[in-house]
Amino acid sequence: MLRTLLLASATLIAFPAYANDTAPNPAAPAPVAQDHDQPNQEIVVTGTRARATADVLGGTAILASEELTRELRPTIGETLARQPGVSATSFGPNASRPVLRGFTGDRARLLIDGVGSIDVSNTSADHAAIINPLTADRIEVLRGPSALLFSPSSIGGVVNVIDSRIPRHLPESPLHADGIASYGSAADERSVSGAVDVPVAGKLVVHADGSYTKTGDLRSGGYVLTPALRAQAAASAEPEIQELADLKGEVPNTAARTWDIAGGAAIVDDRGSLGFSVSRYDSLYGVPIRYSLDPSIEAEAVRLHAKQTRFDVHGDILTEIVGIHQIRMRLAAADYRHSEIEDTGEVGTTFYSQGLEGRLELVQETHGQWEGVTGGQFSTRNTRIVGEEKFLPRTESNQYGLFTLQSLDFGALKAEAALRYEHNDLHAQADADIGNPQYDRSFDSVSASLGASYALAEHLRFGVNVSRSERAPTQEELFANGPHAGTQAFEVGNPDFTTEKAWGIEGTLKGSGDGWSLSAAAHYSWFTDYIYDAPTGAIEDDLPVFQYNQADARYYGFEVQGSARLAQLGGFAINADALADYVHAELVDEGPVPRIPPLRLMGGLEAQSDAITARAEVEHSFKQDRVTDFETPTSGFTLVNASIAWKPFGAGSNTSLLLSANNIFDVEARRHTSVLKDYAPLAGRDFRATLRVQL
Repeated sequence: MLRTLLLASATLIAFPAYANDTAPNPAAPAPVAQDHDQPNQEIVVTGTRARATADVLGGTAILASEELTRELRPTIGETLARQPGVSATSFGPNASRPVLRGFTGDRARLLIDGVGSIDVSNTSADHAAIINPLTADRIEVLRGPSALLFSPSSIGGVVNVIDSRIPRHLPESPLHADGIASYGSAADERSVSGAVDVPVAGKLVVHADGSYTKTGDLRSGGYVLTPALRAQAAASAEPEIQELADLKGEVPNTAARTWDIAGGAAIVDDRGSLGFSVSRYDSLYGVPIRYSLDPSIEAEAVRLHAKQTRFDVHGDILTEIVGIHQIRMRLAAADYRHSEIEDTGEVGTTFYSQGLEGRLELVQETHGQWEGVTGGQFSTRNTRIVGEEKFLPRTESNQYGLFTLQSLDFGALKAEAALRYEHNDLHAQADADIGNPQYDRSFDSVSASLGASYALAEHLRFGVNVSRSERAPTQEELFANGPHAGTQAFEVGNPDFTTEKAWGIEGTLKGSGDGWSLSAAAHYSWFTDYIYDAPTGAIEDDLPVFQYNQADARYYGFEVQGSARLAQLGGFAINADALADYVHAELVDEGPVPRIPPLRLMGGLEAQSDAITARAEVEHSFKQDRVTDFETPTSGFTLVNASIAWKPFGAGSNTSLLLSANNIFDVEARRHTSVLKDYAPLAGRDFRATLRVQL
């Protein structure tokens, strides 16, 4: 079947003989500029060219403009957590990555304008992703064939954060400024950010931005520990253990301070742009405590101090080369480190990581119904851990990839195919400290996707996508062997793992019209040699042992999101919207996959006018009792939220004031996707105010 899929992809790539008009079209539209003037949520800009969401095979989600302002949180995971098919790792309020259809880490890549975040957030849940939502202009979650442009394992999807640090256009005014100030009561969260773009000497644009966020300990909506743990603590004969049963309200050791600054410049004209940016990120944050109910084991209150210096380059140019409409280039290099600080103030362990990643894309001229993009990508990473709780040897990884995405558009019928080859080299030095000899592993993978969509009626389109993906194991899955204070776990990998392989099929139904919209997706994936980690029940160095394993697995689920206009009352449109998503994941002959989000339902009611939008919504997350051995069930919860947004200068203005109340009834809520859910609930009642000004 893989051979058939590859042949079909090759046929589509070579299809121009069937196009009605094969003459080059040098006037074909370039991708939408990715700057302050962003398209709305109905347009996807990640991939080949700007496209309507209905034309993208696979479930998509976009946060931009007012919706991005409303959902803005200190982490990328919490910012996206209420999008269809998205949950979050929620390792406390400061370290939270998106969970896409039950997948995280390497199966759900995080990108900054098409290249990786170049940090170590995928090695452990307590490592924050070095992505600042305050600097984002829009965030896109992309699945289907287009995701293969960026990752060989696109089953979960990719998250692309698009910012303006490298200017792409000449501002119309002598100064373009964008500022955000916000306050959140649940953690006494105070944040401010600002950005300016200034045209200098004709075609040169200079950019600068900065942000600062400070929070106290997060206040939860109930007890810190789950009822089961509180019962164990209350039954203890030790007074200090008994006190844990009454721990309520603030989640200890969750305060944070983060600042971020960047500067850049670009030369811009009507044929393209070439620019760079340099940024510095610094964050000191606490990790929720995994309390021990054994008086002989002392729980640690660990803080992480993460720093990254990053250099980015972006270039794009319209060409006169036959067959090539545009050339795009991205390059990023970063020097990252974080120290894990023990409650005594001493640095226990420090992570060092240096990385370089780049990609080159050749956007083809449009030939009638046929368009596409072909390119290459490379990355190199060096990771080193120093300290008493080192769980990985010094490792070096190098990746090289080639990809193509080809599309046909016959109006009612649209087809798309993607193909990606990737080579990975991983080298681990011998390390007596953790009992590892030297390892050298190489992996070659081929991933492909083929799909089509058909217009069932005007503004309503049905699509099917079939994919075959292969993923090389990551360094932590292969080489981990030691205690990790941040996750408070003893992590064990397996250097003999083979490539993870998966087949996937997805059906979509998308449509929109006057006063309504609908987006639905159903997906099924079956894996061979699926890699996962799970607690074994053993204790090593006073920590629970988490072992990486391989097994066959099955995933299936759905996302449905829709809205409808109910009435028009004066200047206000009354709209209702609803969302549902679900994932079922099973290890064949073994049981449930760990940390899979349960069924979730959301519903909202909005009153919209040119200047004011008022919204009330309810989110219900069901109980998750499909658990592995040594994993605990998670109770369901219901959150009620409300917000009002005001544009004082009217609809054409980007200045807005947002007031919101989240978790109004102050309920105790925990995400099953969190490793620390039994010790770190979500935020309780949270009143927020956000002022956004653009000049």
